[in-house]
Amino acid sequence: MHGATTAARDSTREALLEAATEVFSRDGYHDATVREIVSLAGANVAAVKYHFGDKLGLYTEVLRATVLGAGHALVPALVDTDAPPEAILRQLIATFVHRVLGAQGSQGRFLLIAHELARPTSVLPRLVKEIVQPNYDRIRTLVGRIVGAPPDDERTCMCTLSIIAQIILYARTGSLVRLLRPALPLTRARLDRIARHIADFSLAALRAQRA
Repeated sequence: MHGATTAARDSTREALLEAATEVFSRDGYHDATVREIVSLAGANVAAVKYHFGDKLGLYTEVLRATVLGAGHALVPALVDTDAPPEAILRQLIATFVHRVLGAQGSQGRFLLIAHELARPTSVLPRLVKEIVQPNYDRIRTLVGRIVGAPPDDERTCMCTLSIIAQIILYARTGSLVRLLRPALPLTRARLDRIARHIADFSLAALRAQRA
């Protein structure tokens, strides 16, 4: 009986997270309502309080999972290796391109992050400190090795942000890209070519910076 109760609680928690991801992605934190989330999840307001404390607690879990799902969870394992820096950067770019553009639910994932960046909540500084900043530091250290400059060097930081911006452009303006180039559907092969192009373009720039 205890096992069945635990399973039911876990099922309710997952249903709430799934429903909240859909609603928060569409409306953002500020305009989303707990009433709609629990209705979509087939739960009640008490379940939100039990599992997450309140709306912000639920949103925190959804946003954390979204950020990690976008590829941040994989960065330490990809970067902290003995492989050549350029090979690591290529793998990083490919991972983020496929995670941000090609994974199931990727559009909703980016919309959720876009809502948060447009109207930040108190969750953003915590997630930046916990997840984003450590990974950014890893990536700019990697870029610095290719450029031949310290991680805190302005060139290193600007190059790192430029690489990230190329990936975000495709995610942020996906609809525009499809209108400009309707013959370029985002198939897996197309995503591979996008990742390779970003890597080739970026590495050429980084080598020029080093020279």
